[in-house]
Amino acid sequence: MSLNSQSEIQNSQSNVDWAEVEAEEIRLLRQMTITESVAHLVSLYRAFGPLLEQTEPLFRAEREAYLIELQRRLRRLEEWRKEHKKEKEEWLKKPSICP
Repeated sequence: MSLNSQSEIQNSQSNVDWAEVEAEEIRLLRQMTITESVAHLVSLYRAFGPLLEQTEPLFRAEREAYLIELQRRLRRLEEWRKEHKKEKEEWLKKPSICP
């Protein structure tokens, strides 16, 4: 590949509107059926599964910390939801001002 064609490729890549690319990707993903989504996931796992398995020990601690944080946040969300559900029920029991 010539230096000129490398420069042309770099220029064309720098002109990419990544927000537009992402929007198109999201649009296409939303059009997928569940079966198509599962097939896509399986194909990704076939392609990257061996690499993920090889690098799993490198990221185990980070993943476990993330999962612990996620569980903590989900517990807080559930507590908030229960608290607000009670408040909503109490509010709905109050007599209405409107006739």
